Amino acid sequence: MYEHKKQPLAPVNVYRKRLFRSGMYMLGLLGFSLLIGILGYRYTCGYSWVDSLLNASMILGGMGPMNPITSDIGKIFASFYAIFCGVTLLTSIGVLFTPVLHRIYHSLHIDDIDE
Repeated sequence: MYEHKKQPLAPVNVYRKRLFRSGMYMLGLLGFSLLIGILGYRYTCGYSWVDSLLNASMILGGMGPMNPITSDIGKIFASFYAIFCGVTLLTSIGVLFTPVLHRIYHSLHIDDIDE
């Protein structure tokens, strides 16, 4: 997927395609995570679809829930979903920045230190 350290730096159009592909992976990961949250809040807390979307979005964005959770199963879901969202957010940032960091390291020939 990426060029070897002995190969020349990829052209800009290849780099843009990598950025686009990484962005799509990130959006897919965040969309899937949001769907889990919407369904979880809908069926464990009994929220409406809009309230479920709001709460899942706020947790995924790191802001916290908007509506009070009264059921025990809803509180358990919200706890696990919050941990899951923290890991998902960090992972998605890593996926997005992988092509950028690879290009920087490759342009600096950072891999030559090992030789």
